Amino acid sequence: MQLFIDTADIEEIKSLNITGLIDGVTTNPSLIAKSGRNIISTIEEICNEVSGPVSAEVTAIDFDSMLLEGKKLSSIAQNVAIKVPLTYDGLRACKVFSEDDIMVNVTLCFSAAQALLAAKAGATFISPFIGRLNDIGADGMNLISDITEIYDIHGFETKVLAASIRSVQDIVDSAKLGADVATVPPKFLKAMYDHPLTDKGLSDFLSDWKKTGQTIL
Repeated sequence: MQLFIDTADIEEIKSLNITGLIDGVTTNPSLIAKSGRNIISTIEEICNEVSGPVSAEVTAIDFDSMLLEGKKLSSIAQNVAIKVPLTYDGLRACKVFSEDDIMVNVTLCFSAAQALLAAKAGATFISPFIGRLNDIGADGMNLISDITEIYDIHGFETKVLAASIRSVQDIVDSAKLGADVATVPPKFLKAMYDHPLTDKGLSDFLSDWKKTGQTIL
């Protein structure tokens, strides 16, 4: 399973990318707005830092404007994935971009029917929003299961990118259900390696080692 980091904070991206565990980055208008920076320069800087896919979202809602914005964003770097909403115009734009060999991340997916259309439109990634479904009493993991089943049966190459992650368990559950990617807020990526028993075990080992009076270096 690939792990993308869901942020537009370049310093945070740099600090996590040096681990070698980051496979890509996703951004959206809200994250760009939160950063307070220009979208073009931000995406360019992220692409210079990360070699994997970097999702950059159009802000237009009509087909023609989506094409213009998408082409502008895709010209920044070869690893830009154009992010479009799962709407009629978004699917039309996805089809055009995919036919031009431009990576497309179709976002704001909340049903398996939507995911089926995105795959037929040639999406590189489909982004089902797990957390937002859970917020309204639905089961986000059921959606991941339905999409992976449909894609496997029909041989679609679109990758399932679990989004709107709200916990480390969401990442684990998505992986168990066959999601190809999870896009993870930095705090949850850091929480993945944090465990109190690891800390206690390390403390015990160091205490025992200190008693030996030895040094390796």
